[in-house]
Amino acid sequence: MTDFYSASQLEQVAALTGMARNALAKYPGEFGTPELVKYRENAIFGVSDRDGNRFALRIHRPDYHSDAALESELWWMDALAEEGLPVPRVMANADGKFITPATAKGVPESRCVDLLSWLGGLPLSHLEESGELSLQARIGHYTSLGRLMARLHNHSASWPRPDGFSRHDWFGDALVGPDPIWGRFWELDALSDEQREIMLWARTEGARMLASYPRHEGNSGLIHADLIADNLMVEGDKLRPIDFDDAGFGWHMFDIATSLYFVSREPDYPALRDALLAGYREKRELPRSEEEALPLFLMLRSTTYLGWVSTRSETETARELSPILIEQACATCDSYRLQCV
Repeated sequence: MTDFYSASQLEQVAALTGMARNALAKYPGEFGTPELVKYRENAIFGVSDRDGNRFALRIHRPDYHSDAALESELWWMDALAEEGLPVPRVMANADGKFITPATAKGVPESRCVDLLSWLGGLPLSHLEESGELSLQARIGHYTSLGRLMARLHNHSASWPRPDGFSRHDWFGDALVGPDPIWGRFWELDALSDEQREIMLWARTEGARMLASYPRHEGNSGLIHADLIADNLMVEGDKLRPIDFDDAGFGWHMFDIATSLYFVSREPDYPALRDALLAGYREKRELPRSEEEALPLFLMLRSTTYLGWVSTRSETETARELSPILIEQACATCDSYRLQCV
């Protein structure tokens, strides 16, 4: 086989499927053949045991999170599940560990693997893109999303984190510092000169605003940081979050902005925004002063997506998404700049 990173996606998936099989051998029970569900950075496989129970197996990409950070993500998910929040359950391997190191022929490094209970239903994004949801139905889902997010924030505020807990943060430097967590968005090659000027302004203005923005237990803590429609499973009237890979410490309004960003230019945005905020306030206080910062955090969130594609410019996903993300980011920054005039 050719080098893994220069191999075709088909060859990579074949090697990772072998790794999934090797990892499953370290869990109690008997499992069928793992089947690829999603492969962007992490590889997600669906697999069932002999009793028909279904699971999601994740093979984590190397060099993004430390082993301690990966384990910390699972600690939080396990604690949320214990409190009755509708998150996937974390399955321990035969050694009682949440993280399973695995190797396979054709993959040059050992990778961390975890096994989660399967959540049924369809992603909210699928239902939105199909056009089958009425505005009233979407308002219901975004109200539920607000309640869910508030419950996550309430839990993170009261949960005594275990010794050794380690996750990245989404505070000032991670967003607008010299090396933001997702990449130097203002250096994206696909930006025109005019677009680059907009991003440089956004970085300067964002840094200025965040320098004096309050940060305390009431408005920040552990956040999911990726509660977009792709990561919300809908089954009947139930809404369940998946993919805590980007979870870390940040402002609650950044979490809210993330959930609203990709609908923020839709005609129905005001109704969906108000629904999410109303649902949130059913479970947690949200001062008006925090709500007023939503446009700022929408702008900051917009820049992170350009950082994401700038560090993955060689991938087909980045090439496809860059024009769309650039257009929306520039429009979001321009909208915020108009409010500042």
